[in-house]
Amino acid sequence: MLQVSYIRDNREQVLERLAVKNFKQVDLVDEIIQLDDNRRQTQVKLDNTSAEANSAAKQIGELMRTGKKEEAEGMKAKTGVWKEEIKKYNEELAAIEETLYQKLVLLPNLPHSSVPKGLTPEENEVVLQNGAIPELPANALPHWELAAKYKLIDFELGVKITGAGFPVYTNKGAKLQRALINFFIDEAEKAGYKEVSVPLMVNEASGFGTGQLPDKEGQMYFVTEDNLYLIPTAEVPITNLYRDVILKADELPVKNCGHTPCFRREAGSYGAHVRGLNRLHQFDKVELVQVVNPETSYDVIEQMSLHVQGLLQKLGLPYRVLRLCGGDMSFTAALTYDMETWSAAQQRWLEVSSVSNFETYQSNRLKLRFRNAEGKTQLAHTLNGSALALPRIVATLLENNQTDKGIKVPEVLVPYTRFEWID
Repeated sequence: MLQVSYIRDNREQVLERLAVKNFKQVDLVDEIIQLDDNRRQTQVKLDNTSAEANSAAKQIGELMRTGKKEEAEGMKAKTGVWKEEIKKYNEELAAIEETLYQKLVLLPNLPHSSVPKGLTPEENEVVLQNGAIPELPANALPHWELAAKYKLIDFELGVKITGAGFPVYTNKGAKLQRALINFFIDEAEKAGYKEVSVPLMVNEASGFGTGQLPDKEGQMYFVTEDNLYLIPTAEVPITNLYRDVILKADELPVKNCGHTPCFRREAGSYGAHVRGLNRLHQFDKVELVQVVNPETSYDVIEQMSLHVQGLLQKLGLPYRVLRLCGGDMSFTAALTYDMETWSAAQQRWLEVSSVSNFETYQSNRLKLRFRNAEGKTQLAHTLNGSALALPRIVATLLENNQTDKGIKVPEVLVPYTRFEWID
């Protein structure tokens, strides 16, 4: 959530950055400024009336002590009027603040100055590409056929148990999943992240704190009787560990990682590009979350991007890094890098990670602050990144490493899988 003071002081810049994000409800900016004007004016009236009432209360006491009862009674009559005015101003102030709050949550985060203009994924900026694109024989199979051939994943059994988008991993497929999770967690810990295990359901306050609510409620599974949401990503519970927390400056950066299943309704997703592991309702992911000093957050996002790239390099997967354009960014992000791997059998790029800097957008909602060197509290910056999401990693590993002998397991995973080949 943006800060009202920033919107007031930087109106033109706010409008300019919202245009980069293709946000159409620009009238909201002036509505927010006007509401803040009304709030300030009402606050002044409340403060002045309260001061008069307090002063009168002291005068009444003095008049009573000096025996001037008649004057004291007259003053008491005035205080009754002031009390009514104070009540009225408090009610007006509460109504204005609620309306202002409801308007503020409708504004997305402002994109960083480096974010390119654009409306669609095709307008994202390719920052770099790494690794040779594998050349497969003409009879190469897509991952869903490889999964069936080697009995790694049973999509139909998942449909029977739950529905489409809930695969069952079997045999070496299940072991590969577990190997990847352990590898990603181990690499995160080597980079200084602390592992946490968090709930898979969150309350509305947690969803609001990280910006999933009220923006993405239609994409989240909701447990109606308990008013809980299944998490779409571990970012939500991990970041909310610090809701309503004031950290010490020397506690920054906070670096946490965690593995969870993720649950997404993916409403409206259909077609050939969602086949197999390309788009699921339940999948596993290792998430990185950092809480940092605002002065360092743009260095940190580069470090997080390099960490994810390092994982892809160790797995031997060709990849590219995209800087998302304004129209393709999430509601909450100020800057996002997407990492995509090349699917050799499908002949297309598949997104496997997003790394984002949210600046103070989440921390303002979370009331997540730190005490700076001067002893004053200020909002921290939050960042998160997938390191990595498993389904499309598994898809590209299977497709890119298929041979006549079977599927070669990347060397870095062999200590975790305890097998070199899927055959």
